[in-house]
Amino acid sequence: MLIYSYDGTFEGLLTAVFECYRRKDSPEDIVSQKAEQKDMFAERFDVSADAAKAERVWSSAQKKLSKRNNQMLFYAFLSEEPGIEMKILRFLQRLFSEKYSIETDFGGSDVLSLSQLSQKVLKEAEKIRQFVRFQHTKDGLYFCGIEPRYDVIPLTVGHFRDRFANQNWLLYDLKRNYGVLFHEGKLEEVEISQKEFHSLTGKVNQDVLEEDEEFYQTLWKSYFKSINIKERKNLRLQQQHMPRRFWKYLPEISNKS
Repeated sequence: MLIYSYDGTFEGLLTAVFECYRRKDSPEDIVSQKAEQKDMFAERFDVSADAAKAERVWSSAQKKLSKRNNQMLFYAFLSEEPGIEMKILRFLQRLFSEKYSIETDFGGSDVLSLSQLSQKVLKEAEKIRQFVRFQHTKDGLYFCGIEPRYDVIPLTVGHFRDRFANQNWLLYDLKRNYGVLFHEGKLEEVEISQKEFHSLTGKVNQDVLEEDEEFYQTLWKSYFKSINIKERKNLRLQQQHMPRRFWKYLPEISNKS
């Protein structure tokens, strides 16, 4: 049994696809080195991410995909769905071998699954753009800790960069322990070793908050209560627009809501 092992990045996965063709391999599985459970009886091939090889695969895929679906594989990859690597490999193998378009061939389980996953990831990214709030720290940084269902930070930073172009901010994924820092007009991926925030809720420790931040959070809570008339409360509808799992990141909603 042959297993491909890669670095967990999309570039690394596309490199693995390239190597499958170059080596004429048919791996049983493609696994991220971060989550790999080694099988002592399996033959293993370690893939090193190569930008040029990944670009060749990506460019070839773009030529055969419609504009509507040209990012579908990347979005689906961000879902981190178990087995996503092999689904993408099988999809690309069909894409490159078939003379007709397979994008709408939903009778094929991989096509349908990748399409559905990509839509779920896009919806998750939209919720992040809509519902997160930043907290202002004493050093002038706006911080937001989130725990999205999928790895959607790459799909949201452009929105926050445009919206908060004159501020320094950090959007941090608590589940995956990485974030994107926007500082002096530049984006940078970061990992925080000394955390000044709660690892579960993402709330900044009180001693590093800017003096007026608590007051502003109180105003947000007051505003939410003023429009949330108890007699007219429709919790089911409210959750459709703002899922409960996002509530812990919003200062306007207390745990008692």
